[in-house]
Amino acid sequence: MKSRILASTLILALSSSMAWSHGDESHEKKTFDPATVEQMDFGKAGDPKKISRTIKFEMTDQMRFTPDRIAVKQGETVKFVVINNGKIMHEMVIGSMKELQEHSELMKKFPEMEHSAPHMAHVKPGNTGEIVWTFNKPGEFNFACLMAGHMEAGMLGTITVAAKKRKTAG
Repeated sequence: MKSRILASTLILALSSSMAWSHGDESHEKKTFDPATVEQMDFGKAGDPKKISRTIKFEMTDQMRFTPDRIAVKQGETVKFVVINNGKIMHEMVIGSMKELQEHSELMKKFPEMEHSAPHMAHVKPGNTGEIVWTFNKPGEFNFACLMAGHMEAGMLGTITVAAKKRKTAG
């Protein structure tokens, strides 16, 4: 009984900032509404009408992303096209390494947990998902597959966001 209460409490606490889901259902993309965009430490959901470039990622059952490192400029809105070339479920989740590790630990405890948020693409085998993200803060961020054991097997990567250059007077 205590473990059920603890599990329920954890899920409710985490769902306050995003809905978690890992079922087989497809997640319908909602219409972009700037009034509902949540600012995260690593950026915010991007306006699909303001995409500056598209980057394709491949996910494989060898627990790898290709590419596994990208560089973007602060303020850039990027469309990630995430292709699952494997035979098992994979996903791409953008975040800080700390957030990804915490979510990964929860996935180990609750493997049927479901989630859906603008910085996540949950992709069935042979399918493609998309994330549109605006990187409005400089720094080094990460992406990973948080299916139980995938990140630990090496399915993660790095996003480096270069700070805007300041204009100098004179």
